[in-house]
Amino acid sequence: MNRLSALLIALAALAGLAPSAANAMMGDKAVAKMVSFGGSCERCELSGRQLSGARFIGADFTEAALVGSDLREARFHGSAFDRADLSRADLSDSSMMGASFAAANLSDATVRGAEINGADFGRANLSRADLRDVEGSGSNFISANLTSAKLDEAELNAANLARVNARGASFRAAELTAANLQGGRFDQASFREAELDMANLRGATFAGADFRGASLDRTNLSGADLSHVRGLTQSQLDDACADSGTRVPSGLVAKACGGRRIVVRPPAPPPPPPPPAPPAAPRYLISQFD
Repeated sequence: MNRLSALLIALAALAGLAPSAANAMMGDKAVAKMVSFGGSCERCELSGRQLSGARFIGADFTEAALVGSDLREARFHGSAFDRADLSRADLSDSSMMGASFAAANLSDATVRGAEINGADFGRANLSRADLRDVEGSGSNFISANLTSAKLDEAELNAANLARVNARGASFRAAELTAANLQGGRFDQASFREAELDMANLRGATFAGADFRGASLDRTNLSGADLSHVRGLTQSQLDDACADSGTRVPSGLVAKACGGRRIVVRPPAPPPPPPPPAPPAAPRYLISQFD
């Protein structure tokens, strides 16, 4: 009997179910809706399972495999899925408050509309994941891979996105008030109509990023490279604060956090090389005419 079978039988007994019912569930890929999981099931194989509405309460699913599983409306409260493989899984409308997915693989996963407040996705692979409309205040994404991820209209207020790789990601109309984006890579990302008020963008890079209509009220741009962003206006910069290390597009000026304005100009062109020295001996110029 493997660990998953033992776990399901124990859960069935706690719920007043006969062991035969648990065995019947194990014989089918479909797991009963609203089934609850607890205890430890490290490295469990649950790929492709129908687990919509399942409850994971204080469970340990470290390094478990749930590739392509249906986890819509599931609850992951206080559970650990560190280093688990949830690639291509559907976690739409699920609740992950206080859950840990540290270093987990959620590439190409659908997490749309999920509640991820306070959840830990540090170092997780969320490349190409769909996180539109998530509620993720206070969530942790430190050093996560968000390449080409969709986070449109996500609520990520006070979220920690320090050192993320979010190249090509979309944060259109996302709420990022007081979020930490320090040291992140946001090349070609979209922040159109996003709220970045009081956010920390210190030392982050935004080559080719789109800032049209973004709100930057009291946003910290110290050391940020915005020199090649699109859609950035002077009025946006007037609401933010910067330092001498801030780089903005040519023609715009950035205001220091202490109130002093900093004019950022392109570097002066190098001086022309000195003319060549004349030849030591006289030379003759010969011209040939037809």
